[in-house]
Amino acid sequence: MSLLNDIEAVLHSKSLSEANLELALKRVLDHFHCSVGTIHILEEPSGLLVLRASKGVPDIVLDRVRTVPIGKGMAGLAAERRQPVRVCNLQTDRSDAAKPMARETKVEGAIAVPMLVGERLSGVLGVAKPVTYEFEQAEISLLLEIGSLIAKQLDPAVTNNP
Repeated sequence: MSLLNDIEAVLHSKSLSEANLELALKRVLDHFHCSVGTIHILEEPSGLLVLRASKGVPDIVLDRVRTVPIGKGMAGLAAERRQPVRVCNLQTDRSDAAKPMARETKVEGAIAVPMLVGERLSGVLGVAKPVTYEFEQAEISLLLEIGSLIAKQLDPAVTNNP
């Protein structure tokens, strides 16, 4: 079964829950050989990205990423730009894409991709590897497709109109 089919099956297995998002995230991390991952969902009233699933995020960082403003950190920038934001080594990056606290994750190669239905933002998917790594275009495209699958499950206009 392909990764996309596998994730779609996980997301459609029941109502979309934290457990389903955690399982989908685990499948993504396993496929990309990543040690850390997050799924943030856009909360409409506040305009904040709210953490709904995570794996491998140290407690010291977890408290700081439970809510992320649009435009702040990698997830916030991916949401604002509606484009992937990546760094090949988070530990040495000086681009200001990642916040200094992100170095506490001890990861290096990282990417955050917006989860979109068309142009509508539903959240951000982030993954990271423990080694220096530059995500290739094919991997970025797959992560965007996965993000879109998750976004479609989160968007009531899409899920109520099969």
